[in-house]
Amino acid sequence: MGVKPEKMPPKDAETVNHKLLVQAGFVRQLMAGVYTYLPFGLRVLRNIEKIIREEMDAIGGEEILMPMLHPAEIWKKTGGWESIDVLFKLKSRTDRDYALGQSQEEVVTPTMKEFIKSYRDLPKMPYHIQWKFRDELRSKSGIMRGREFLMKDMYSFHLDQTDFDRFYAIAKAAYLKVFSRMGLDAKVTEASGGSFSEKISYEFEVLTDAGEVNILYCGSCEFCANVDDLSQYKEGDKCPKCGESKLKPSVAAEVGNVFDLGHKYSRAFDLKVATSTGESIYPVMGCYGIGVSRTMGVIVEKFHDDKGIIWPKNVAPFTVHLIDIKQGDRAQQIYQLLQDNGIEVLWDDRDINAGIKFSDADLIGCPWRVVVSEKNVSANEIEVKTRQNNEPEMMKVESFISKLKSD
Repeated sequence: MGVKPEKMPPKDAETVNHKLLVQAGFVRQLMAGVYTYLPFGLRVLRNIEKIIREEMDAIGGEEILMPMLHPAEIWKKTGGWESIDVLFKLKSRTDRDYALGQSQEEVVTPTMKEFIKSYRDLPKMPYHIQWKFRDELRSKSGIMRGREFLMKDMYSFHLDQTDFDRFYAIAKAAYLKVFSRMGLDAKVTEASGGSFSEKISYEFEVLTDAGEVNILYCGSCEFCANVDDLSQYKEGDKCPKCGESKLKPSVAAEVGNVFDLGHKYSRAFDLKVATSTGESIYPVMGCYGIGVSRTMGVIVEKFHDDKGIIWPKNVAPFTVHLIDIKQGDRAQQIYQLLQDNGIEVLWDDRDINAGIKFSDADLIGCPWRVVVSEKNVSANEIEVKTRQNNEPEMMKVESFISKLKSD
């Protein structure tokens, strides 16, 4: 298996995702807010990244990779050096000031200045998936709120506000598809723009008791508002969008956000483009973030039971957890057959009690469990069950493979 699950969760863990991800062998905490992602955890991160990349590429995103270490000058140019309290700052041996990136507007804007010269170059949508840093006073909630975390940032450049609004609708639909593919029902939530923008921004929130955001939402339509930032709404108010239902309170976790940056950064770095009439203007910018590692934590908070994690199939570290009960050669054949059919398998061939293998399988939470034992040798069958189902059934290997391929 490669990673040994623990019998008990860490004593200092306060949240479900911290407890289960450590106990099941997905992560290890180095210090508060900083984690090592072990093989199982890295597989989940990569699956989340894959979904994000596919949907960002589908709407015209172009992936790049920007640095984590930034010179202080670019942050001073936008005022962030003095105004952003979570910015990690450090000094080199040559007495130069640097920052560890907590966002990338200060990097992407001067970079795109080289490639955006006229209206013919717009719109432009570069994105990257990279580690970020925030000097949190108290990092908590497991991997949902880290000092070091993995994030997808996309930035868009537009000739005018109309084109930004057009693309925002496209990005919003893509975001909802991203989270839906991960098994999450995300609500598009109005919030303030914070340090990024004075305009209204939009957060993508997932309802969970482990969340840190207080929201009001409508049960009849998609309206949702972050009440920590927007005091004009209160519980019991009629929905301002559809007017059919009263707003209900809930706690939610943010998994993504969108900011209308306006001209703030294009002005700061003097990024101008020529219009079709020859006029020189500042393009409108947008910022679109998805917390990759944070989303992994939210998924665990949403999908678990008293036995362990229940991974949605598209992000699971493996599709099948194969348990070998003293059937080495036959288990090897089944493992190879599944692999040959493109099915990712975690093979537990440890020489230990079968009960421990079963409990570890529930803890790790792969969508399917397959047991190869003496009971099903004569019929050339395997025992299969889903993670959510307590009742196994006997199936031919070929039938099981066909079922997985048709799902």
